[in-house]
Amino acid sequence: MDNRYAVVLAAGQGTRMKSKLYKVLHPVMGRPMVQHVVDQLKELQFKNIVTVVGFGAEKVQEQLGTDSEYVIQKEQLGTGHAVMQAEDILKDKHGTTIVVCGDTPLLKSATLIELLHHHEKEKAKVTVLTAHAPDPSGYGRVLRNNEGNVERIVEHKDASDAELAVKEINTGTYCFDNELLFQSLKEVSNDNAQGEYYLPDVIEILKNANEKISAYQTPDFDETLGVNDRVALAQAEKLMKKRINEKHMRNGVSIIDPDHTYIGPDVSIDQDVVIHPGCVITGETKIGTDSIIGPHTEISNCEVGTNTMIRQSVAKDSKIGDRVQIGPYAHIRPEANIGDEVKIGNFVEIKKAKLDQNSKVSHLSYIGDAEVGKSVNIGCGTITVNYDGEKKYLTKIEDDAFIGCNSNLIAPVTVGKGAYVAAGSTINKDVPSDALSIARARQENKEDYVKRIKNQNKKD
Repeated sequence: MDNRYAVVLAAGQGTRMKSKLYKVLHPVMGRPMVQHVVDQLKELQFKNIVTVVGFGAEKVQEQLGTDSEYVIQKEQLGTGHAVMQAEDILKDKHGTTIVVCGDTPLLKSATLIELLHHHEKEKAKVTVLTAHAPDPSGYGRVLRNNEGNVERIVEHKDASDAELAVKEINTGTYCFDNELLFQSLKEVSNDNAQGEYYLPDVIEILKNANEKISAYQTPDFDETLGVNDRVALAQAEKLMKKRINEKHMRNGVSIIDPDHTYIGPDVSIDQDVVIHPGCVITGETKIGTDSIIGPHTEISNCEVGTNTMIRQSVAKDSKIGDRVQIGPYAHIRPEANIGDEVKIGNFVEIKKAKLDQNSKVSHLSYIGDAEVGKSVNIGCGTITVNYDGEKKYLTKIEDDAFIGCNSNLIAPVTVGKGAYVAAGSTINKDVPSDALSIARARQENKEDYVKRIKNQNKKD
């Protein structure tokens, strides 16, 4: 947006997380917290988005890429000091700057635009996003005068007993007149319990200069949750899960048990899909209409067609067609391409293989590095032997072929169109079209063998 800018505070180490992972990179429903924040800002099309990084700066930049510009806060001296790092990029710009924290993954773009509209309508120099907290412990308190105008914000550790009783809290998100923001930051002192430069002190500085201070209170406190430890991270995960699931249900998806269904933020699901309990669906997965997923199915980065059923199975980085049946207990590994009307049964593993229309691998088989044609039947216990310890090789099974149970197809090998492979065969040569291939030892029956052995044992 013209003359609107954003600063994301993402420089804190997050020691309370007790983690090697930089705090704002902890995922909420599979997406790092800071990415959630920047994604919401991107929807508003700010002229500049500047992320203040410190600990783990390279990893944050790697995550956000070109979604943001970056400045480094080398010393962690408070939120006011953090915003000052963006001075070289923003100080001379006329307009409105919004400041948000990188650990507030639930904040919505709709709330941010309401905050901006309120700020500009009121012609305020600072507008604070506030919320009513049932338990305000740890939050800065918003103190108002008798007319209801914001007087100042006091941090929890600096608040008196009377101030601690206030339940309207500072969410850590603000709108500022950009030029006055950077002018006022030069006057902020670190004379407080933490010895830090607090961004909220800008409010008092501008108030003393008779500038207008305003506040916009969001009705949804949960949206403003700041994640500082693993407990808050779990709360954010739960709230985000609920938000995502409700969105899909309102769009026509049946989620049987939303409390036990996990759907990532990038998943796309068409109407009339049914999702049973225990499912985890993540990445850029797309699921077509009338499909049934679960129970207890894990799908990641897959394209699933229409009228397909996947039960108690795992699928990753693959394409699955229309009217397919998978499971129970199947494993679809990366680069599988499952055609329409294919059946993948229980305890079947598919890896980097293409199965064309109407083919069946009904149970207890491994099909890897393979091209399987149309209307192929692969019997129980079949293995494409694709790996010699150094390289992997391709198995081709052409249309209408029939592979008997417990067959080993030693790649590279081709089974021709319409060919039959007898049960128990180990195939290491190509099978011509319409041929029957038998590759097993001839059966030999030794009459009365068992009786002779038993008699011998008695004598011994």
